[in-house]
Amino acid sequence: MTIDPAFLDELGRFGTVLDRETGALQQGDKQSPRIGEGLTFSDYRRYSPGDDTRLIDWKLFARTEEYYIKQFEEERNLTVHLLVDASGSMDFGDDAAGDHKFEYAAKLALGFGYLTAENNDDYRFSTFRETADRLDAGRSNRGELLDIIDQLNDTNPSGEADLRSVLETYADRIRSRSLVVVFSDCLADPQAIEDGVAALTRKDVDVLVVRLVAPAERDPPIAGDALFEDPEGEETRRSYFSGSLAEDYRSRLDTHVDAVSERVTALRGDHVLVDTGSDYFDAFASVWLA
Repeated sequence: MTIDPAFLDELGRFGTVLDRETGALQQGDKQSPRIGEGLTFSDYRRYSPGDDTRLIDWKLFARTEEYYIKQFEEERNLTVHLLVDASGSMDFGDDAAGDHKFEYAAKLALGFGYLTAENNDDYRFSTFRETADRLDAGRSNRGELLDIIDQLNDTNPSGEADLRSVLETYADRIRSRSLVVVFSDCLADPQAIEDGVAALTRKDVDVLVVRLVAPAERDPPIAGDALFEDPEGEETRRSYFSGSLAEDYRSRLDTHVDAVSERVTALRGDHVLVDTGSDYFDAFASVWLA
């Protein structure tokens, strides 16, 4: 898998038009020790060529005849936790067509991280199977996203995902006001997903579940005798796939999607269904504005 970092540049044009309707990413009162242009004075440092001259303290210059720059604490009131499913079932879709589930999910999460940092908020980025593995180092900037892209490109989706355990365990790590965004195909028992989301909402955490479905997953391009393999296990099953069986398959998939959506929204979370065959930027807008 190869994610081209150039797509992050195109996300810049969304920065001025995509505004979360919930206001969750607006500036607030909670402060972090990160240094930048904010509202709370932190310290002085000597002026260096290239620094913004508007930050020079001219009163201090009048007393010392030295140029000093004012530093401020950035006001960051939200941490956005991005959890990307890296289980075997996410290794589905066509890389060339751009509808591979893991790659698509990773790009949606990277877009979230990019605009979160642009809004002066922090992000945490993890992939998960049976446990969550954090990929970021806490810098919450574009440079770190490039490091994360390298790690994602080295990731091979495999194994099983345990959404209940992952989300319950992750909830215990959260210590501040947060939004948790889960990018997954949600191929699990709806009750397990509900239990995991409930663990997060009990911590007064906002939750968004982004469910990905590939075009060939919704409408398999097969007919007749076929061998089906479990992508997260070793089970196989031969069946004649056409007519009523194909219709029953689609009906069961729709029922599962509805069941997960209803359980997440009942817990006051948000659920967005994304077709990985759709335009990336259209899909990203639907997720960002959820």
